[in-house]
Amino acid sequence: MSRDIKVTFPGGKQVDAEDRGMIIHTDQSARNGGEESAPEPFSLFLASIATCAGIYALEFCLTRKLTTEGLSVVMCADRDAERKMYTRIRLEVTPPKDFPEKYRDALVRAVNLCSVKKHLMNPPEFETEMMD
Repeated sequence: MSRDIKVTFPGGKQVDAEDRGMIIHTDQSARNGGEESAPEPFSLFLASIATCAGIYALEFCLTRKLTTEGLSVVMCADRDAERKMYTRIRLEVTPPKDFPEKYRDALVRAVNLCSVKKHLMNPPEFETEMMD
């Protein structure tokens, strides 16, 4: 099974992606010649990790009919300035109000099931080809 995402260039440094009928807008920072009208692509990459972890935490609580009041996930990414690469990503999960102690470890395990994280841990092969 294959999934196609079409990329278009609406102007300036903006690059859009169409995925299943939805448009994801990106732009570059002013420092990089853009208008800052949308997140940069790398910001979306980081956000995809954080929001994926978040949906797993949310689903864990919803499935067990637990409140989600106060539930939060914060992603902290440490960047090596010399290499210009992120070297560590930490997910900080704050459980919801009155969260049962018996579920604490299970919530962490649920967040670790994030499919974006799994793809980073076992990356796909990349190919680039020129089309006519």
